[in-house]
Amino acid sequence: MSAIQSNAADVDVDLRQLFANLARNWLWILVGAIVVAGIALAISWVVTPLYKSETRLLIEARESVFTRPSTGNDADRPNLDEETVASQVELISSTNILKQVAQTLDLAKLAEFDETVNMSPLSRVLILLGLKGDPNEIPPEERVLKKMREKLNVYRVEGSRVIGIEFSSRDAKLSAAVPNAIADAYIAMQRNAKQESNSEATDWLAPEIADLSKRVKDAEAKVAEYRAQSDLLIGQNNAVLATQQLSEMSSELSRVRANRASAEATAQAVRKALQSGGSLDSFPEVQASAAIQRLRDREGQIKSDIADLSTTLLENHPRIRSLRSQLADIDRQIRGEAQNVLAALVTQAQTAQERENQLVTDLNRLKAESARAGEEQVELNALEREAAAQRQLLESYLTRYREASSRQDRNYLPVDARIFSRAVMPTEPYFPKIIPIVSAAFVASLLIMSIITLLRELFSGRAMRPANAPWPEPVRHVPMSVVRDDARVDTGDVEASLSETRPVSATQRSIEEERATAVRKAAILLENSTADRPAAEDAMPDVSSEETGDVDTVADGAGLEMTTPRESALGLGEIDIEKAAERLISSGAARAIFVSPEGDEAAASSILVAREIADAGLRVLLLDLTASGAASLPMLGSTSYAGITNLLASEAQFSDVIHADNYSDCHLIPAGTADAALAMRAADRLPIVMQSLTTAYDLVVVECGPADADGIRRLVGEATEVFVSVLEPSDAVADAAVKLIESGYPDLVLVTPAGHGRPGAPLGRSAA
Repeated sequence: MSAIQSNAADVDVDLRQLFANLARNWLWILVGAIVVAGIALAISWVVTPLYKSETRLLIEARESVFTRPSTGNDADRPNLDEETVASQVELISSTNILKQVAQTLDLAKLAEFDETVNMSPLSRVLILLGLKGDPNEIPPEERVLKKMREKLNVYRVEGSRVIGIEFSSRDAKLSAAVPNAIADAYIAMQRNAKQESNSEATDWLAPEIADLSKRVKDAEAKVAEYRAQSDLLIGQNNAVLATQQLSEMSSELSRVRANRASAEATAQAVRKALQSGGSLDSFPEVQASAAIQRLRDREGQIKSDIADLSTTLLENHPRIRSLRSQLADIDRQIRGEAQNVLAALVTQAQTAQERENQLVTDLNRLKAESARAGEEQVELNALEREAAAQRQLLESYLTRYREASSRQDRNYLPVDARIFSRAVMPTEPYFPKIIPIVSAAFVASLLIMSIITLLRELFSGRAMRPANAPWPEPVRHVPMSVVRDDARVDTGDVEASLSETRPVSATQRSIEEERATAVRKAAILLENSTADRPAAEDAMPDVSSEETGDVDTVADGAGLEMTTPRESALGLGEIDIEKAAERLISSGAARAIFVSPEGDEAAASSILVAREIADAGLRVLLLDLTASGAASLPMLGSTSYAGITNLLASEAQFSDVIHADNYSDCHLIPAGTADAALAMRAADRLPIVMQSLTTAYDLVVVECGPADADGIRRLVGEATEVFVSVLEPSDAVADAAVKLIESGYPDLVLVTPAGHGRPGAPLGRSAA
């Protein structure tokens, strides 16, 4: 591809002539700068020197933990935030403090602060002529304050509670005395303000305490009187006696009801057992009867005797029959005793019922009494709350009054500020600084004189010249080899270049001519890449292009030998990784399309070029459009990341598909994991995706794999470079290059990753 430049204008600036004029006038420039520096030096000597001093205050709480009022809390402590410090800055520079300092130091008698003191005759004449305002029309205090404000600078140190007070004056001693006096006046004002506030507090608290004492006494008297009238006697736990009795009677009623229910239930169970003839041994009340216990013992003895006699006597023996009769009689006696127990339980239940009725009657009476006491208790509580509130307020006022009185008597009123750095009399003036002023004047005048000289030469027209012609074409190196008798012999490199300069513009040669020239070059490449071409030809015409200056064949003796595919590829401009990166950086390309006819291994070129440009500091993104993810695996170590297919299939967003290279600063959009057929339905979105990527990145590198011209057409835009990756020159590479050139990409470049390691590890990169 030849470099074509067009003339942008008829004339151009001759920088050599422009700066030669600067060299010719160096003496005039230097003399002017020295003169200006001398004037600055003279003015610096004449100007009255000014001195500056600074006093610093720290705004902090000075109250000690041992003297802080016990009634105070965190809300009562001073707030020392930024707004508070800024308010103190305004207070320090207030008119009252400045007037006090001016009177203390008697500044009105100094000519520096009052123009009417020792006024010069020239000033008087100007005032009489009306050319200058009469300072006597302004009050003396205002004149002094105006000058003080001009020389005073009160500021807050950033990020702290420190306030600086700067003051400048012709008198070094006065420059230190004024800020110290201002700081002392501020501290005294703060102390007087606290003392005044303390005095006002004690004066207000004294009558309030007297009035509160009387009101507390009256409130407590009302409480005692109302309690006596209402017969609201207090029992345990500060409860009214009626309420306490009601609670106790309710507990007793619950207990009686429980006993009655238990007795009735037991009697009912015993009655059922007697009626059904069941066993009575499971009832504790029956077992507790002494008579039943004796009968049970007798019954056990008889059963034992029957068992002993049954071993020797028959059942109808009189002895055994007598014992069995006694056993039946004992059982009747036990049931008779159980009837007595049942009667006792019934009597117990009836007694509990009568007790319950009596308790219910008493409880109803106490309820009415408690209700009355509750109504009266409400009024009593109101009176007690009023008395308690008055008493609490009185105690608080008494505590505050005692603390305020003690501080006033002892004159202990700490100010929330302290002077930690007092101004000292300066020994050197801060203005004028002779060396910096003279140096700045010399450099500034030197620069201004140089600019004036350049502008004068430029506007005179002497620094203009006709526009330069385009640069000549660069020299191309075409390695050749001669093939004789099926044996190849290297003959070295043959250099072919154009010696004449061809000032051809884009308007003098049409795009069709450039394309035709590129097609002829590709045709020669296709013919020379045939594997079974004879070793030598009788004659071969020299193929060259006057429009491009590219030379692809060289005559040798009586005939011309054809180049190998490798040599023909170099004839189309084959470069290495570094040259490809330099080409993209220098041309300002926004997109780089890589076609790899040899398959996945050839994708190394795009990876290495992207990493090389990323190492140069540009923002680079590599878009992997290969079917197998040939560019994704070396950079990410896996092909399972979301990528361009997921983006086209609307399964992910840009932030989800952009990943960082494991071995460089380059970014990558892998092939993705979505269905390729589904993603290709949205292939029309590729131009939009490319436009978005070129907006966000300096360069977008696209690895297309073995694609054709139709496959990359959606990816091409403004400032696009097309590259063909070459591992070993072959017919496939030649065919792909020819088809791309014929399809409208005449400026494609062949790139080889030869000499680089595998792109999967950083050691293979030259930049690493």
